[in-house]
Amino acid sequence: MNGFLLAQPNGVMRATGTRMTFDNADRARSALRDGAAEIVVGALPFDPNRPAALTAPQRAEHTAGPWRPAALPELPTVRVVTEIPSPAEHIARVTKLIEQINDPAQPLRKVVAARSVLAEADSELDPELVAAQLLTRHPHANVYAVDLTPAGRAGTLIGATPEVLVARHGATVTLRPLAGTSPRRADPDADAAQAAELLTSTKNRDEHAFVIEWIRERLAPVCAELTIPDGPQLINTHDVWHLATPITGTVRDPATTALDLALLLHPTPAVCGTPTALALDTINHVEEDRGFYGGAVGWCDARGDGEWVVAIRCAELSADRRALRAFAGGGIVAASEPRAELDETTAKLRTFLGGLRCAVPE
Repeated sequence: MNGFLLAQPNGVMRATGTRMTFDNADRARSALRDGAAEIVVGALPFDPNRPAALTAPQRAEHTAGPWRPAALPELPTVRVVTEIPSPAEHIARVTKLIEQINDPAQPLRKVVAARSVLAEADSELDPELVAAQLLTRHPHANVYAVDLTPAGRAGTLIGATPEVLVARHGATVTLRPLAGTSPRRADPDADAAQAAELLTSTKNRDEHAFVIEWIRERLAPVCAELTIPDGPQLINTHDVWHLATPITGTVRDPATTALDLALLLHPTPAVCGTPTALALDTINHVEEDRGFYGGAVGWCDARGDGEWVVAIRCAELSADRRALRAFAGGGIVAASEPRAELDETTAKLRTFLGGLRCAVPE
């Protein structure tokens, strides 16, 4: 795919062609400020020290309302071939992280532990068709497909995320961070009980609170009239329940753009941990390269308006369009239970792989 798609419930941004590319977000910000670029689209990597995949496109169009794809052909069969790491190794990693967090001699309070699966398709997968199938399964998600070539990665990032990192329209800033997750249940009564348990879970509310307080500290210097509810609310997707907190504010300086805000907030404790630098270092030490999983996808125009979503519930599609690497993670805190954390990642993997009718190993 040579282009960009971000389909949200209230609007769709499409971009094609290339005027300039940026593997560095600061250069993209400069291009917007000096008028060299009217709009920048693309993706930020999980690790801010890695190359970005940002483009000043030749053409960009934003349309109001949801994306409504035409009739969709069937996707080829997709099968999981490898888990990275194995479930047993993931449990072992989580166990060690919990021990580290509970060690009073060190400051780590939360770290997000992720795993991935490799899947192969019987024939080529069309990125936009995959995105459209994800939208069919998750009609309220933020669905995206992004060419990663500007970062030196020959492939496409595709996903359906429930989480908006930050949006800026005029002076208004909005975001809805998620942290704290529980799998859905098939039985309605059991599902309702699961949701109620999540909302009252000390472990999950503590995990959520880390994220909210961190965001408050980051936004307070750049946003006035910051409105943050006292506690989280429940939202659901096809596969999981989440704790969510809607936040609004007003930029103090009109020169602060949506891209500036995304870089200020990314990576949040919801995808990395607390304290951020230590959590990031821990993740890089114990995990394989996450690439753009846990990064951000979005756009920013020269007026400073834009939308950025968190790149979760996603996979990287290889250049030959036959191989996928799908990711999922969970926040580890002192009260985490290793087996439950594995089950959480399995539920999250279903968001992406279920859209391809690909079974997730239990």
